[in-house]
Amino acid sequence: MLDIRRLAPDEIRARLDDLADLRIRVFRAFPYLYDGDRAYEARYLAPYAESTEAVVVGAFDGQTLVGAATATPMEDHADDFAVPLATAGLDPASVWYCAESVLLPDYRGQGVYPAFFQQREAAGRALSRQWSVFCAVIRSDDHPARPEGYRPLDEVWRRYGYALLDGATARFPWRDIGDEGETEKPMRLWLKRL
Repeated sequence: MLDIRRLAPDEIRARLDDLADLRIRVFRAFPYLYDGDRAYEARYLAPYAESTEAVVVGAFDGQTLVGAATATPMEDHADDFAVPLATAGLDPASVWYCAESVLLPDYRGQGVYPAFFQQREAAGRALSRQWSVFCAVIRSDDHPARPEGYRPLDEVWRRYGYALLDGATARFPWRDIGDEGETEKPMRLWLKRL
């Protein structure tokens, strides 16, 4: 049995390296193809150590962090995501941003993903946020790294009550596997009323 629980603020700070390792491992796969490094991770994860309202839900096998889901108030996260929301008519101060859900492959299919969403959304409601939002990278159907039989998680997210926010696309930079430097990637925004 996995232990799935929200981390206390001091535990978030203590587990940032573990979270970085998970992000690097999980996001290396398609569709993210992230060629992660510690310097990028330190910049990206800093808001979770600094925000008093940041949420990290961890999935533990014993003492080992095997999965995590993160969320922050939108104003504590990158403007890359807040701008398209404002353009779509949503006040970023009303938005709870669910940044990522990462889980090692051996632990999938054990009910972790629904628990991640439930705990993050409950935290957003407790802060009187009206909307829960996350982003997913857009990759072409004919992308050369797309695995045979790959299916995006769109239907899973719809089952959890999320819908694409029409006309809202964010752009966020990272280095793809095999690239020399970072390039901006288009990201679709998924929205749910809390």
